Amino acid sequence: MRASRIVVGAVTVLSVALAGAGCTGGSDEPTPTPTTAAVPRSGDLTFGVYGPQDQLASFRATADIWNAGDHDGEVTMKTWPDHASMRAALESGTDVPDVFLVSRGDLTWLQAKGYTQPVDELLDGRGVDFGDDYSRDALQAFSADDRLQCMPYGVSPMVIYYNKDLVNFDRMRNRGLDAPDDDATSWNFDQFTAAAEFASRPRRGTKGVHIAPTLPGLSPFIESGGGSVFDDPTDPKSLSLSSDDSKAALERTLELLRKPQVTLDEQQLADAGPISWFERGKLGMIAGYRSLVPQLRLVPGLAFDVMPMPVLDSASTVGDVTGLCLSADAANTPAAADFMVHELSAESVARVTRTGYLAPANLEVALSDDFLQPGRQPEHSAFFNTSVRSMTLWPEIDTLPELETAVQPDLKQLVYGVGVLDLDSVTAQIDETSRPILDPDYVSESPTPSESPDE
Repeated sequence: MRASRIVVGAVTVLSVALAGAGCTGGSDEPTPTPTTAAVPRSGDLTFGVYGPQDQLASFRATADIWNAGDHDGEVTMKTWPDHASMRAALESGTDVPDVFLVSRGDLTWLQAKGYTQPVDELLDGRGVDFGDDYSRDALQAFSADDRLQCMPYGVSPMVIYYNKDLVNFDRMRNRGLDAPDDDATSWNFDQFTAAAEFASRPRRGTKGVHIAPTLPGLSPFIESGGGSVFDDPTDPKSLSLSSDDSKAALERTLELLRKPQVTLDEQQLADAGPISWFERGKLGMIAGYRSLVPQLRLVPGLAFDVMPMPVLDSASTVGDVTGLCLSADAANTPAAADFMVHELSAESVARVTRTGYLAPANLEVALSDDFLQPGRQPEHSAFFNTSVRSMTLWPEIDTLPELETAVQPDLKQLVYGVGVLDLDSVTAQIDETSRPILDPDYVSESPTPSESPDE
């Protein structure tokens, strides 16, 4: 690796310099007497993480193990209940922890603020095996400027959770319906549609599926159908939902999602969120990430499993990617890098993974029983691993929350609009709304209200 060559080169230069100094002869200066003064502590380190209490407790346990060892300084925890709380704290001026957990969506902002430093050389010099222990996609997610800026920690692709009582593939096949085989590793959109319709039972008050009318919710279907969410994969100036391929994919998808007898309507969603409907046994399928597992396991009598996102033309999904970053102002960078290696070890990651929330980026742990947890729901946890291969990494956009808020009304119109959908008009409006957010220099070509056609 490039980092390996740099580290080796630095060591070589340093060795030559030291050898030259040691071989200088003819000096009558006495050798300095070794001092016995105590070496000052390098200072304590802080470890910033967010998440549910069970997961925070597991992080704390890994830090306790570190503190029990022979290290110069001690690690203290800084915790937040969720990512939004941590991001808000940092934006308000809270000191950046020496080592801290982030979402990939933070990377552009963190770099712009100068809050982080690259970790590739530091970790490579400490024996971290990038090639065997991490997928290329995971490493790419936190790479910028030809450097690894943070180390991948969690990679959780969006999958479909389904209620096994409402979506029973055996019963579907017995009725001659199109359903995936027991050993299937994927399913197509027609099978997904059949499952949604099978789970919709008016007499029992159940609906088949809910897909959030958001960019992450619709993105897997758009990309799977040959479309694209953004007009450029690295430097977008606009969304691309009005392109012919995106509209074709949306048309196929919305044929299902706009069926009121199959999907939750706005009145039902006003009464309770989609997860609540799923937990009550009244909703056949929802899309979600690995972090949903512990919550669903606590629901008495709920039998659930997961499948990859359905395929229109090719497999595609989005993902929740997290990483560990190293502060640019760390109290002691070498010590912080040592602690990061400890947190990235298979033992530490496995301890956090066993709580059920984390889909680890560390491949050794991802393929182990610590993650797969045989005998516990969901039975097919391996689909979280295989779905990583089809995960689309969005461009690094620091204004993504603003973008999602701006286009939300029109996305809801796509899914819940009454009457005949004017797909051309709505998607064009979505793209137009996105332009000034993604491209601050954009000037609309539409005439201003003061202008008349004759001017």
